[in-house]
Amino acid sequence: MTTFWCETAILAKGGHSNPEAASGVRVETHDGRITNVTADVRHQPGETRLDGVVFPAAANAHSHAFHRVLRGRTHEGRGDFWVWREQMYTSATELTPEKYEKLATAVFAEMVVAGFSSVAEFHYVHHQPGGAPYAEAHAMELALARAAMAAGIRLTLLDTLYLAGGIGAPLSREQARFGDADVRAWLRRLAGLRAAVEQNFPEDRVRIGAALHSVRAVPEEDLKVVAAQLPSDIPLHIHLSEQPAENQACLEAYGTTPTGLLARHGLLSGRLSAVHSTHLTQEDIASLGQSGATVVMCPTTEADLADGIGPARELSDAGATIALGTDQHAVIDPWVEMRALEHGERLGSGQRGRFTPQELLQAATVGAARSMATPVAAIAVGSVCDLVAIDPTSTRTAGSRPLQLAFSATASDVTGVIVGGELLASRGVHTRLGSPGALLAEALEELS
Repeated sequence: MTTFWCETAILAKGGHSNPEAASGVRVETHDGRITNVTADVRHQPGETRLDGVVFPAAANAHSHAFHRVLRGRTHEGRGDFWVWREQMYTSATELTPEKYEKLATAVFAEMVVAGFSSVAEFHYVHHQPGGAPYAEAHAMELALARAAMAAGIRLTLLDTLYLAGGIGAPLSREQARFGDADVRAWLRRLAGLRAAVEQNFPEDRVRIGAALHSVRAVPEEDLKVVAAQLPSDIPLHIHLSEQPAENQACLEAYGTTPTGLLARHGLLSGRLSAVHSTHLTQEDIASLGQSGATVVMCPTTEADLADGIGPARELSDAGATIALGTDQHAVIDPWVEMRALEHGERLGSGQRGRFTPQELLQAATVGAARSMATPVAAIAVGSVCDLVAIDPTSTRTAGSRPLQLAFSATASDVTGVIVGGELLASRGVHTRLGSPGALLAEALEELS
């Protein structure tokens, strides 16, 4: 048994939607889960002391680990998402299983020290450049799983179906390594990957989900096959309506929006996570809400790529669950993502308080974790012991009320991160791997 003593902790006494701050909290754990929580007690010898304010750790519901290569390298001149995409493709061509494992280990370590305990990796770099499979089955996927294990982060690997370069267009030369022969070949590969992961990695640390890259990359006839044959016990994610051009192409080809196309084939459900959902009609919003889908917002990426401001408040009010992700990793910081979501709402509406601090915390924890079918972190008996401690006396946070730290804290204020009852990060240093900055610098030296 491991015991942590928290100076202040955010407890789920009133449920996930109504957390409370308590002082002097003892958290007892066994096999990575919380077995007892006691408030208003003194620190005892032998207990790991967590000073500051301790929250459930965040979950990152949307990641492309290799996009971290692009941080600080795509800002000369003007352009839009489509210009940025060409630079992203260039980075993808350089990846090998060895290079990707090294890079992803560093990226996942950066996530851990920022306060993330789990991540959904939206993965589509499956094969060699040109599209030939690697000699080792699932070489790229297993490299990502090993990277997550090394960093100690829980991984949901979303194996992605990517068959077309656009509606009615073949894959380009740069996209060839993303594709499979057809949808049934992808389903067979997905089944093989699930078996390999289940055989080689702990279920509570690495699990498999599925993703459709977008309606641009998956033709309608293949959506029908996915709807009929995808196993029902894994999560399904998709990039949805990130760009107006995607919507227009879908309308011209299929006579409906991307959301409408998914609804047409029964793919809107509580297991679906729609990433971005930036440019939606009112009908789209109602459909996503009524289906109980999760919408994964990535506010810092959507700002970096000039995507626009998605209708997060309207989606939440309609019944959708809001989750947060870091996507292309312009920033890896759950606290910045939380307030960027609210700031976008304020800029778009001219109103403050569109999301309460409690709602933002829920999006970064419960909403994100449920979207990837990973254990939900909470400071409550039975929950996984995934915790993050925040310094409430830094230059940024001094004077903040505990439940309002989402509006002042950054990853720089994280003093400790626990995953599965293990202290994995302390003041910006990964306890197993050292400085993520050094790891990233070394990994990036091998990539242009």
